[in-house]
Amino acid sequence: MNTNDSVATSYTTLLEDSVHELEIKRSRFISYLYRVDSESAAREHIAALRKTHFDARHHCTAFILGPDRMTQRSNDDGEPSGTAGVPMLDALAKRELPDHSHLSDVLAVVVRYFGGIKLGAGGLVRAYSEAVSTALDQATLLRRERLRIFALPATHALAARYENELRAAGYQVEPTQWLAESALIHIGIADTPDASDQLHNHVATLTSGAGELRATTTRWVDLI
Repeated sequence: MNTNDSVATSYTTLLEDSVHELEIKRSRFISYLYRVDSESAAREHIAALRKTHFDARHHCTAFILGPDRMTQRSNDDGEPSGTAGVPMLDALAKRELPDHSHLSDVLAVVVRYFGGIKLGAGGLVRAYSEAVSTALDQATLLRRERLRIFALPATHALAARYENELRAAGYQVEPTQWLAESALIHIGIADTPDASDQLHNHVATLTSGAGELRATTTRWVDLI
């Protein structure tokens, strides 16, 4: 599924990769969080960590991909079934965010160095869940939003004024396309019906009803 065809028009992901370590009953749980946009990218990070931590007993993983979170994977890597990968995935999937969006395009890898004390099934579930949750607490997140790009034809004489007034109104004005006879002003807005209606009303007022907006494409942007 093309990300531009997703139902979701925004989601939250990592600003940058991060690492955090916990010690629980002498076992070291080293949590790595990566921003990834494909399964192949996730598996490259996992393979690299296996080489870096070649002497660790477990390299447990979980990742969620896509605006609609259609791809979700987890792996216990030798821990008892359901005690590592699933609680890690739950920690990602059920993360509550201030803007009520969801978390995606995130890979979590927890490297465990066994400390000699068995934790039991319940203890492992809590440990792996806590390892990812505390790593997320330390991570810096950002919101991604899908923009709908509209084109507004204008004469050369009016294009600059339209650009300035649109920017002053808070719209994101993309690079204008200058043609031989006219110009095409490109405007990016949140890909929602309300935002589209507001833009059409604003352009109608700005151009005294003469402006004809045309939807062109969409693209995802990071809101930092």
